[in-house]
Amino acid sequence: MLILLCNMLDIKFIRENKKLLEEAAKLKRISFDIDRLLLVDDRRKNLLARTEEKRAEQKVSSNAIVKASSEERSQIMEKMKVLKGELEKEEAELKNVLKEWQALMLEVPNVPDASVPHGKGEEDNKVLKTWGEKPKFNFEPKDHIELMTELNMVDFERGTKTHGFRGYYLKNSGAMLSWAIWNYSRDFFLGKGFDLFLPPVIVHKNFLYGTGHLPSGAEDIYQTQDGDYLAGTAEIPMMAYHAEELFEKKDLPKRYLAFSPCFRREAGSYSKDVKGLIRVHEFFKLEQLVLCEASHDESVKFHEELNRNTEEFIESLGIPYQQLVICTGDLKGAHVKSYDTELWVPKEGKYREIASASYYHDFQTRRFNTRYKDSDGKIKYVHSLNATAIPTPRILVSLVENFQQEDGSIKIPQVLVPYMNGLSVIKK
Repeated sequence: MLILLCNMLDIKFIRENKKLLEEAAKLKRISFDIDRLLLVDDRRKNLLARTEEKRAEQKVSSNAIVKASSEERSQIMEKMKVLKGELEKEEAELKNVLKEWQALMLEVPNVPDASVPHGKGEEDNKVLKTWGEKPKFNFEPKDHIELMTELNMVDFERGTKTHGFRGYYLKNSGAMLSWAIWNYSRDFFLGKGFDLFLPPVIVHKNFLYGTGHLPSGAEDIYQTQDGDYLAGTAEIPMMAYHAEELFEKKDLPKRYLAFSPCFRREAGSYSKDVKGLIRVHEFFKLEQLVLCEASHDESVKFHEELNRNTEEFIESLGIPYQQLVICTGDLKGAHVKSYDTELWVPKEGKYREIASASYYHDFQTRRFNTRYKDSDGKIKYVHSLNATAIPTPRILVSLVENFQQEDGSIKIPQVLVPYMNGLSVIKK
């Protein structure tokens, strides 16, 4: 296994900051028994010491046999036989203890930043900013389902026939609009200094533990018959890209832009958004990822930068949005701090999530064993961050609804026109 599951949050840090971790779990509404972890860790350390002691005794005895007399050799062999039995018993016990220890370590939450607002759930997330003027229609606006169906941009009926629940076909100008967004977003974000990737989306299970998508969230992940998983975000294969690697400080930061299909079962959302393109099982997404030196200030800097990249992209399209800072009760276990960006959906009269930006400190990179050598020669774990660049088809929901016209046509945002073969309006 590439991921060293012993490298979660440092156990020394956990022991020295027991109250802090208990408070973090409480704030994040995560059930976590730190006392049980410390008890199991004591047992782990005791067994490790005893097994190492017995292995050392075996080595001494093996060396002694060479110089021993026949009578002494017989005594040593008998002693080694007893020692072997004791060692096998303790190694078996250690194996079970390590299994429990690793499972408990996987449950340890990351500590939220002091700037994260306290709250019980998504209802307590705080709006940081709003941008753009909401469209004012002198007609009754349509939702994206009606608009796109009437303009022959999508086929939900055949999508359901082919895939089942939440299935869809994008076609004609709907497919073209998606291609336009992909190509424009590629050019836009490459202008921010990223390296471009098309990563694999079938990944080993251990890498989902590495990013923190497991053990929680298992119900939302598609699994193959080989025991591998379909990634729900390019974050997973891109974090795996540098597993077990050691950088020089001069090699940082790493700035990656990855485009991939994404797969999510949405198992807990069957009663929500059952129609349309809001919550689908398969989609495409561009993801921003940064690996930087082990500095909180650097993490904060890149977090703001990645988030602003997404804002600027949305602003270039002219879609109104609001930005939220996620409260403690809605913050995922691995996250130190997260922003969500939501786009205005006129027909519903509400904002809908389109992107998120998060940072983790060394929570993920300890699991992936991704390190760098600092200028003083000290080995440190890099810090990781990721942020949505843009997902499709969800962005189409806000785009077509905000740019719809009275005759049922859709005006194309100016920045996308060059990517639409010059088409500026989608109409019958």
